[in-house]
Amino acid sequence: MSADCVTEKHKALPHASAIRCIPSEVPKPSMAIVVLCIVLVAITLRPGIVSIGPLLPAIIEEMNLNHTQAALLTSIPTLLMGLLAIPAPWLASRFGRDRVILIALLILAAATGLRTIAGSIVQLFIATAGVGAGIAIAGTLFSSYVKARFPNRVATFMGLYATAIALGSTLAASSTGPLFETTDSWRWAAGFWVLPTVIAVGVWAVVERNGYQKGSQGSNRSVPRMPVRNPTAWLIALFFACNNLVFYAMIAWLAPMYIELGKTPTAAGTILASFTLGFMVANPLFGFISRSDDRRLVLATSASIALMGSLAMAIAPNAIPLIVAPLIAFGTGGAFTLAMTLPLDNASTPEEASAWTAFVMLHSYIVAAAGPLLIGYLRGVCGDFQLSLWLLVAIGVVMLLVTPFLQPNRHGRKLA
Repeated sequence: MSADCVTEKHKALPHASAIRCIPSEVPKPSMAIVVLCIVLVAITLRPGIVSIGPLLPAIIEEMNLNHTQAALLTSIPTLLMGLLAIPAPWLASRFGRDRVILIALLILAAATGLRTIAGSIVQLFIATAGVGAGIAIAGTLFSSYVKARFPNRVATFMGLYATAIALGSTLAASSTGPLFETTDSWRWAAGFWVLPTVIAVGVWAVVERNGYQKGSQGSNRSVPRMPVRNPTAWLIALFFACNNLVFYAMIAWLAPMYIELGKTPTAAGTILASFTLGFMVANPLFGFISRSDDRRLVLATSASIALMGSLAMAIAPNAIPLIVAPLIAFGTGGAFTLAMTLPLDNASTPEEASAWTAFVMLHSYIVAAAGPLLIGYLRGVCGDFQLSLWLLVAIGVVMLLVTPFLQPNRHGRKLA
């Protein structure tokens, strides 16, 4: 940090001058820059995973993969989103949160690009791991940035953040297929998603250079421990894990299920699109209406909406899917925004917020990675998706039962 030297009149000696160096305060980024950063960073945190789905048949054919190996292209990043949440708070304390986010985005951009030139299965998996690492670290620490920048408006800005994540997912799901058909190359279609990441790197570099975070060049503070002995932390992790399991199970199996039920691929794709749209609409809405830091009523509302949709789909999956699918997504989308906010409500400092977020992400994304595999296994054993749908209903019941116990730490908004 630079310092400005100013001349100050000495109180005791009116005609004497004393030279004192006062550290100049680093200007905070403007609100417009902050909002732009939130949107551009969040948009980049899912295309590296979602874009692979439409390209899997071409990747399998060219790289001679079996279906288990192909599934790892989605499972590896999802698992890393949980596992690499553990060291993220330490990295932020050691090297500075904003700088680590910048490096994570650079890794994400580089890995996304390297995946398009992979010449072997090993290279493909290494690049995929890099994609997961960049997403995991940036996603974990970004919540800490929101906590530090907007300690009294975390729900609103986490809603914006979640909406931008959903927007990135929707763009990747809807655009990657046409990009592949236009270029006739899965490599060009996958490589397209380097561009928004590079843009996000450029914008975030402005934040890092301005050094909004105190001690952004590194800190001697001890890293807060994960709240492993806090019952509320475990309940938040359980709620978020259940919500993520439902979401990723639907993303993976909703379209295949409706194709089995007699829908055309186009119609099944429309149902999936209605799901992602419902999720995206819910993100900012629930963040806006949740004004109190005690979010239990709104949490119960979102969980109830998702449960009603899951129950309707389990009873009569082919009745009104264009209403039921977005209803489930609306509930899970609202729950996602609120669940991302809960660690911030219970943390007293940005550093502690990183530790809480890391703890929640560790458990929730491991469960999320296992969820689609479990649904697929039940489909293989039973011959249809009926038992899988009732499993999602049971998970919705668990979510609803947990909500009364998610009372926040009343000192969570106090910053160090």
